[in-house]
Amino acid sequence: MKKSRAQRTALTVIGIGVALFFIFPTYWMVTTSLKTPGQVLSPSYDLVPTTATVQNFVTALTKPGFLTYLANSLIVTLCGVVCAVVTGALAAVPLARQRFAGRKGFLVLILIVQLVPTSALFLPMYLVMRDAGLLNELPSLILVYAALTLPFTVWMLYGFVDGIPYDLEEAAMIDGCGRLGAFYRVTLPLLGPGLVTTSVFSFVTAWNEFLFAVVFMRDQSKQTLPVWLSTFKTAFSVDWGAIMAASVVYAVPALVFFLIVQRKLVSGATAGAVKG
Repeated sequence: MKKSRAQRTALTVIGIGVALFFIFPTYWMVTTSLKTPGQVLSPSYDLVPTTATVQNFVTALTKPGFLTYLANSLIVTLCGVVCAVVTGALAAVPLARQRFAGRKGFLVLILIVQLVPTSALFLPMYLVMRDAGLLNELPSLILVYAALTLPFTVWMLYGFVDGIPYDLEEAAMIDGCGRLGAFYRVTLPLLGPGLVTTSVFSFVTAWNEFLFAVVFMRDQSKQTLPVWLSTFKTAFSVDWGAIMAASVVYAVPALVFFLIVQRKLVSGATAGAVKG
């Protein structure tokens, strides 16, 4: 049914309103990071700062340990993403292609695991890492972040693999490819959108995680950027301008990661919609 011009206009206005509602916190964070301390604490709530300063960014970037925190976050996040995506793909392919006893029960178990709150897993993971001697070591965070995102990764990639016709792999094997070669040449390229989707989810989850990082890493040289953000608040004061500037800096790597993979996500999704 074709919508009238009034309906299209109303939907456009609603869409713009919803977009502004979600964009405003980010806009407020950026503008606050450019304000002077007097403007930040002013009760006037200026939407557009009359003057701008980069002193808050200087304070944030020159805070001791910033580069160390940044390196730790990049290491544990990227390694956690790789572990989760590779392990998830290795689990999703047999779940989608093979028919074995207990397969449906295992899929239901994956869904149930996703419903378990992270706080309920904290103590068991802490005890496991303590007994393994991995507390205060970056590999412990890599394993935790991979484990936290693995159920979602397996479930998402299972759906993508299951949607790829097995006839394509069979045709490749008839043409001379082995099973592994057929997967590498046929299934894996079509699985690109699923790999990008799960990697974005895994990256954001690991990049923003705070609880495990602050408890598992007691040594400041092993802590991550979410813990670094908490250091701007002391028992006596809160440097709101520096916190906002640090938050802007903290959001940049996640934004860059998304910009790198979003083209492959969109192009892969449209390519998968083409029949031939």
